[in-house]
Amino acid sequence: MEGIDYHEGERSKAEFDVEEMKIVWAGSREVFEVSDRMGRLVASDEAFRKDNRTMLSRKDLFKNTLRKAAHAWKRIIELRLSEQEASWLRFYIDEPAFTDLHWGMFVPAIKGQGTDEQQQKWLPLAYKMQIIGCYAQTELGHGSNVQGLETTATFDSQSDEFVIHSPTLTSSKWWPGGLGKVSTHAVVYARLITDGQDHGVHGFIVQLRSLEDHLPLPGITIGDIGMKFGNGGYNSMDNGVLRFDHVRIPRDQMLMRVFQVTREGKCVQSNVPRQLVYGTMVFVRQTIVSDASSALSRAVCIATRYSVVRRQFGSQNGGPETQVIDYKTQQSRLFPLLASAYAFRFVGQWLKWLYMDVTQRLQANDFSTLPEAHACTAGLKSLTTSATADGIEECRKLCGGHGYLCSSGLPELFAVYVPACTYEGDNIVLLLQSSGWVGALKLKVARFLMKTVSQLGSGKQPVGTTAYMGRVADLMQCCCAVQRGIAPFSEHGFKLLLPFAEDWLNPSVILEAFEARSARMSVACAQNLSKFANSEEGFAELSADLVEAAVAHCQLIVVSKFIEKLQEDIPGKGVKRQLEILCNIYALYLLHKYVGDFLSTSCITPKQASLANEQLRSLYAQARPNAIALVDAFNYTDHYLSSILGCYDGNVYPKLYDAAWKDPLNASVVPDGYQQYIRPMLKQQLRNARL
Repeated sequence: MEGIDYHEGERSKAEFDVEEMKIVWAGSREVFEVSDRMGRLVASDEAFRKDNRTMLSRKDLFKNTLRKAAHAWKRIIELRLSEQEASWLRFYIDEPAFTDLHWGMFVPAIKGQGTDEQQQKWLPLAYKMQIIGCYAQTELGHGSNVQGLETTATFDSQSDEFVIHSPTLTSSKWWPGGLGKVSTHAVVYARLITDGQDHGVHGFIVQLRSLEDHLPLPGITIGDIGMKFGNGGYNSMDNGVLRFDHVRIPRDQMLMRVFQVTREGKCVQSNVPRQLVYGTMVFVRQTIVSDASSALSRAVCIATRYSVVRRQFGSQNGGPETQVIDYKTQQSRLFPLLASAYAFRFVGQWLKWLYMDVTQRLQANDFSTLPEAHACTAGLKSLTTSATADGIEECRKLCGGHGYLCSSGLPELFAVYVPACTYEGDNIVLLLQSSGWVGALKLKVARFLMKTVSQLGSGKQPVGTTAYMGRVADLMQCCCAVQRGIAPFSEHGFKLLLPFAEDWLNPSVILEAFEARSARMSVACAQNLSKFANSEEGFAELSADLVEAAVAHCQLIVVSKFIEKLQEDIPGKGVKRQLEILCNIYALYLLHKYVGDFLSTSCITPKQASLANEQLRSLYAQARPNAIALVDAFNYTDHYLSSILGCYDGNVYPKLYDAAWKDPLNASVVPDGYQQYIRPMLKQQLRNARL
């Protein structure tokens, strides 16, 4: 029935201040107020409706996306929205579009790699959308291996121009969003060649289409690469293919903040430290981590709300069946994902701080934290995107058969999100190698850990997220501090000494276990590497072990940042207590899932592992009464969730029934094709039918 809140009873169980939790989730009251206002603005505007998106043809879907992008820009201008407000507006519109790459990659690339003069020329045009840009790096033949790109930019000293060329089929630019049909300009990454010498990959601003009739400029072949995974989903984005046939651009369209080519064709390193541009990579990857928390929390919100509505089995004397969320198997799959959403949110907030810190240090010529920041952001991007993609699919399964419906919102959410595992660097590659950016230091998460271990004897103390390695001697020897206590009963006249499961709620105990695991796995890898005469051969042979060590380090970062969050002054009744429960669920679930690591490195005993599981079950029971309130704290509108299963009022079944009749297939009672195909079969007349 309309107007009834079927979740009202669940919301009344909340043991904390939901409004205060919304602010904690947002990061600040200011951010909460802006995001809340933009969310409501989008939800109330009929122009941004998206309930029919999965039913549209590719052409209609793309045109609809163009319409929404134009309407959004119109509203941004009319309402004079700030950059922050405009960003939140685009977030809640929730449709992959060319604007994502324009604001997310094209503009930051110019800001990070362009000279002051280049920024003054190009950024005003980009800010006013007088030009629309994309980021053309990935090629048909090369993605993560940026140094393998084949597109060339050869300097012609006679004309003072660069000649951009695609010498092979595999040098075709492939995948850049916004490239296929919309972008007028691109930051193109190509091999710089002067006097026959290759100077590596650099960025160039290249105009692709006429600003008058939008036709491709001479020498440019450009188009869309075709349909992608899923209905709707990322098919609203015009991922493109681009080839150059000796296209000429002025010399001043090479991004020259760090590396310059003079009028005479000489290559000159500018006085700007080349490391300064790397802050942009930190920015991009911290954004990806934040996006992971948004996507996972959205899926968890849907699955949690539906798990409360759905009832199956367990009826007593004709009473109501059991809510699915009350089954321990459901809780053991759902609540770790809920905890992960919060954990990723807080590590994403920390990464924003890290980005600002690194940027300030770079401007002061302090590069000391840059290697660690690169390895950290690459690893966390890999960890959070993989966990989120898997988590969205798990939420679909948690919703049973109805989760497979497009109207559940989960299939399209998965289709839109899963590319995050491979763009900006394949996740396994990132755990081994920080690739995916021009001139990157080729830092590797695993290599960084190995380097850290190798320097421990030099007196150089590790800092930041590897500071724990400075205590490696203790961590290699320590025993888990889950204590043994005297039981309140005896057996055969002897007092029993039993470990306390509650000791696993001690943050220092959790942290030490994760630190010891990470340190011991890294040291073991370093010792095994030392046995190889050729370190590169060793790295290739031990790559699987190194990935596991990198994962352990990254999981430690997330756990430690969640614990650090709890040390802040958190206002609101019961808010901190709920966050403590979620933090413990996240940490102990990881311990349970990766118990082989903890046991094989002797960080814990089998009995302590069993006690951790016992405590985890207790934590699930504590989270249960607050489940609906914890997902309400995400503050997502029904428009943004785009899910009947996750609707705020829980009125699921009538809405599912009504939605079914809106499908185009139900526009007629008798289907098209009945006379041509079905009737001849029924009447045994297929021989005479025109098929």
